[in-house]
Amino acid sequence: MKPLTNKQSLFPPLWSSSTSSSVLILVLVALACTLGVTSCSFSWSWRVGNILSTDYSSSLAFSTKSRPDSQVIHEEPATEAHPIVRPSSNDSESNETVQLPPNQNIEKQEVVLNEKDSGENSVSVASETIAIKRYSRLEKLEASLAGVRASIREAARVRNLSSTHKDLDYVPQGPIYRNANAFHRSYLEMEKLFKIYVYQEGDPPIFHNGPCKSIYSTEGRFIHEMEMDNTYRTTNPDDALVYFLPFSVVMLVQYLYVAESHDTESIGRTVVDYVNVISDKHPFWNRSLGADHFMLSCHDWGPRTSSYVPQLYHKSIRVLCNANTSEGFNPSKDVSFPEIHLRTGETKGLLGGLSPSRRSILAFFAGRLHGHIRYMLLNEWKERDQDVQVYDQLPQGVSYESKLKQSKFCLCPSGYEVASPRIVEAIYAECVPVLISDNYVPPFSDVLEWKSFSVQVKVKDIPNIKTILMGISQSQYLRMHRRVRLVQRHFVVNGPSKRYDVFNMIVHSIWLRRLNIRVEDQVK
Repeated sequence: MKPLTNKQSLFPPLWSSSTSSSVLILVLVALACTLGVTSCSFSWSWRVGNILSTDYSSSLAFSTKSRPDSQVIHEEPATEAHPIVRPSSNDSESNETVQLPPNQNIEKQEVVLNEKDSGENSVSVASETIAIKRYSRLEKLEASLAGVRASIREAARVRNLSSTHKDLDYVPQGPIYRNANAFHRSYLEMEKLFKIYVYQEGDPPIFHNGPCKSIYSTEGRFIHEMEMDNTYRTTNPDDALVYFLPFSVVMLVQYLYVAESHDTESIGRTVVDYVNVISDKHPFWNRSLGADHFMLSCHDWGPRTSSYVPQLYHKSIRVLCNANTSEGFNPSKDVSFPEIHLRTGETKGLLGGLSPSRRSILAFFAGRLHGHIRYMLLNEWKERDQDVQVYDQLPQGVSYESKLKQSKFCLCPSGYEVASPRIVEAIYAECVPVLISDNYVPPFSDVLEWKSFSVQVKVKDIPNIKTILMGISQSQYLRMHRRVRLVQRHFVVNGPSKRYDVFNMIVHSIWLRRLNIRVEDQVK
């Protein structure tokens, strides 16, 4: 691990061969101890402006008093230690630092200053101790993350449309990315360092299980993928950077909710009990107050379910399809989860569509009345225009998928909640998605430049949809169509997962939120 500062000491190192310098150092330490100096500390901080604009800070200290055995962290020493502020009686030298040598164990040195008849000074052993703090496993992980943040900041300075990093599978490029180089650097670092621990407590079908053939299929597919051996999963919780709470809100609703009762207390109690179990059995929840834990839900009741545990709601990473900022979704710590409707559990036959020149429909939507936004859309456009084709129910014999593939733009209005599976359906069909919503955070917004391959229409502008779409030139539409095809790889479901697909992009979003916090060991 690298020191937190590169400032060089004006003093020779403690392990120098110079006898006179070593004696001087020991004399200064003894004077500090004699004067009653028991500890000194330094603090450090940095800002991650290109990740999620959050301050990180911490402090370390060493003490001339030995720590009780219960507070000593029993870990292997780091290869390199933090610089330590050296106690000195000279104010002008008080801010200088010395470096510990690699693999330095905790060293206990006892010194006093004696006067001989000749007036010379000598050093002898006494009872005071200097304890030099070792790194814990968590501190090593956090130091690694500090280096990652710095590398991403550095990569973000490159404003090229293409990443400068080498990759045999795929090199992010083009205007579909907010910063292709920063994303690629982050993704590569994630593959090297990111480890997720899945709590083993809980039994199927509510835990470690989820639907894979429904409108909530991404919830089940992610849970099943995490249950398999994959790049990120670790069976050693001490190696993990985040911890997954593997309950399925869809399964909770299916098995615990009484239809038409509007009572979700049984669901809430189950989640409360689960968090109590894992916090009593493991130290990790209490260590971070849940900040390095995540839950995942594509059900509309995901946010409500998390609210039964205040720390889960306010501090944990919530991966939600219902990414509504007006209902508590916090983009700096929560993750927008793409809603994908896999009717058969497979994506075969869903990808691709007609070429732009063969798409005869300007805009298309088909869906039942489901919330006030769809009411406005149906009321304004239902069966009124051949260019903007809006249906609450398709005519007999007309294929929904074929309509998507014949349309230039696909309307994606929110239902009762903000998320809609039509966004990914449009991307699969190479139809430019038109997001009609307020307060919705689209998936992977940290990485993807949504305005480059989609149109976003405010709810109040529903009457002007045709005017807005007709105002997009043919050349601009062709560019957007090409970009939809490029971004498609990030929304494709694979089994098992493939690099840069939807599973890995979800994990990357969680990784970014973990970079946004620092977790420290609790000293009792």
